[in-house]
Amino acid sequence: MSNHSPLSNESLGPSSPDPDRSHDQPDRTPLRSIKGPAQFLSFWVAIALPFIHLPLVAQGLGNPQITLTFLVLLAVNVFALYVGHGYKQ
Repeated sequence: MSNHSPLSNESLGPSSPDPDRSHDQPDRTPLRSIKGPAQFLSFWVAIALPFIHLPLVAQGLGNPQITLTFLVLLAVNVFALYVGHGYKQ
């Protein structure tokens, strides 16, 4: 049995608070640059779309074309809610 330590910290380099981020480059990837405007637009689309749903429901969903339009708008509304839910938090 030996008295050697099982782990040695000699091979580890100094740690920094955020090792993945370079200090020379700004943190502006194309995805991050459109995140704010996409959340803003999605938030307000999710607010406005129910006002378009109301006339369709009032008209009745007996027509297959109106029903399809309603379902597509509903899917767009759910997607807009998902994308815009973090706006102004």
